[in-house]
Amino acid sequence: MAAKDGRDLPRVAVVVVNWNGVNDTIELVASLLAQTYPNLSISVVDNGSDGGDAEALAQRFGARIRLVELGDNRGCGGGYNAGVRAVLADSPCDFIVIMNNDMTSAPDMVSELVSAAEAEAAVGVVGAKIYFAEYDGRRDVLWSAGGRFHPWGWRVHSRRGAGRVDEHEFDSAECVEWVSGATMLFRPEVYEAAGPFNERHILGYEDMEFCRRATAAGYGILFAPRARSWHKVGVSAEKAHIKYTNPAAYYEFIRNCFPAHVYAFHICLLPSLLIKWGLLYLLRSRDSRALRDFARQLGAFVVGR
Repeated sequence: MAAKDGRDLPRVAVVVVNWNGVNDTIELVASLLAQTYPNLSISVVDNGSDGGDAEALAQRFGARIRLVELGDNRGCGGGYNAGVRAVLADSPCDFIVIMNNDMTSAPDMVSELVSAAEAEAAVGVVGAKIYFAEYDGRRDVLWSAGGRFHPWGWRVHSRRGAGRVDEHEFDSAECVEWVSGATMLFRPEVYEAAGPFNERHILGYEDMEFCRRATAAGYGILFAPRARSWHKVGVSAEKAHIKYTNPAAYYEFIRNCFPAHVYAFHICLLPSLLIKWGLLYLLRSRDSRALRDFARQLGAFVVGR
């Protein structure tokens, strides 16, 4: 990564999806513009924001970013797909990085992601070490150090290190089963082989399903601990009034990515999960809109939509 001419380095395109979060997006783009990696382009997809987000971003950054404006909110997966397709149609690149807009990045994050990807020829997807942006006043608490799947567990997926102070337990690059789309690098050929992000997943599961399909296509998933970013956890979900696991998305993910007998096992767990989600409603939010959305999503799952 020590080449003097940035044009000699792999070309990297970063895709960020914004929806009614212009201030967070501005902070993220500023951290991306401060990257030490020189051969980098930034595309921001405005996912049909209600206000003047696109205009504010254009005024703030001008030609330093590419702005892709959508007429409606296509969710996280749909926004990523629109951005990736725009990048691939414009000019060839060697790597694509997707990021949630409620993130900030270390100055060497892109360099470390690329270094990790180039060191492992069989790797197609690379994820960063992601911290909570703020956790009881700390910035060294892990949100994700890659993830695992648990076909026969109470919950089918988990994030390694979640909620723990970083005590360097996850300081080695290693293959994992999935990495978060909050900060994810992949090769364009992986996107072609695995297929686009599932646009039925408005927020969540599109990254896990993508990793699962990439693995099925023969690509490895790598956790790169030297690539660091910080996540304002819950900001996007709060805007969308999401306070629970979306039952339709959760079970669609399991049905799409695991054998039928695993799906049947998790269907059997649904009554217990409904009790858990109901208790969370009573103890935490008592947000009637969130409860209505949850009921609508559950109904969609039951009728198979």
